[in-house]
Amino acid sequence: MADTETTTADSATSTPTTLEEATETAKSFLAQAQEAIGDAVDATVTAVKEHPIAAAGIAAGVAAAVGGAAYAATQLGGDKEPAPKAKK
Repeated sequence: MADTETTTADSATSTPTTLEEATETAKSFLAQAQEAIGDAVDATVTAVKEHPIAAAGIAAGVAAAVGGAAYAATQLGGDKEPAPKAKK
């Protein structure tokens, strides 16, 4: 396993000289990213199954934060001064 880490570190620091090398390096990084994302998704699913009430609370908090941020963004874009009142 140490050989794999050394090879990965060496390839990350060296600059690819050809298009083929660059393509292979990009594919390698993509494969690593996909594996990491898959592991994160699996861990999240496991955590939600083990603690559904906490997960629901977190989801509600995130929804409230996003809703509050969206509301604030709409208010910041409006006029700063109130509209003048119409004379009768």
